[in-house]
Amino acid sequence: MIALSVNVNKIALIRNSREGNYPSVVDYATTCINAGADGITVHPRPDQRHIRPGDVIELSELCRSKRTIANAALEFNIEGNPFAEPLKEYLGLLALVEQTRPQQCTLVPDSSEQLTSDHGFDLRTSSEKLKPIIAALQALNVRISLFMDPDKKQLDLARELGVERIELYTGPYAAAKDDKTLLANYFEASRHATDIGLGVNAGHDLNLHNLRQFATAPGLLEVSIGHALIVDAIDMGLAPAVKAYKTLLEKHDH
Repeated sequence: MIALSVNVNKIALIRNSREGNYPSVVDYATTCINAGADGITVHPRPDQRHIRPGDVIELSELCRSKRTIANAALEFNIEGNPFAEPLKEYLGLLALVEQTRPQQCTLVPDSSEQLTSDHGFDLRTSSEKLKPIIAALQALNVRISLFMDPDKKQLDLARELGVERIELYTGPYAAAKDDKTLLANYFEASRHATDIGLGVNAGHDLNLHNLRQFATAPGLLEVSIGHALIVDAIDMGLAPAVKAYKTLLEKHDH
């Protein structure tokens, strides 16, 4: 079954527009889990524009407490730039992972100047820098996923690094609006990744419309969705929005 991991960054962004803890990121993440989400994703950044280090710790504890016999597959996923320098309370991605031990860590090559993630790794230039980071994460028994563009040569390099998964950056697919050629390129990349032994995740600007096609990608294991799901929640409520995405994914189960 294709897993749905809900990115709760936008809840934190709304909270940060006022003093205090309203809305509570933990409370809303709880709603997502109770509505059937398979995981919670956070993407902390050094400037703490949304998710803060304290949120990461609390959400890790929440996911651990919600992981029962009936919900044993519930996962916590921390995304972030492994090369970002510590800043104030943000001690760095690896420090957060070491403290919270998520089931998955998704490494993303975003800079502090970017509004949001907008490209995958170029492993021709970053593989050597990633190797000690990957070794440190593997020593913590954390699954590693690399944020990647749908480029088969780059996926081969990801496989050489020994990571378990890649997350296909789906921003161009979402922006192209039903471009069949581009969709076929993503499907080829997904098939290739699966063939060489990489698990396939996907994320960025996926929504209830464009996910219908993308959910049929070969070998797709997980989608991470935040922005669109929170927007949908404005219209239909958070729990119904989570259920709508779950229903869609269940219809396209491999």
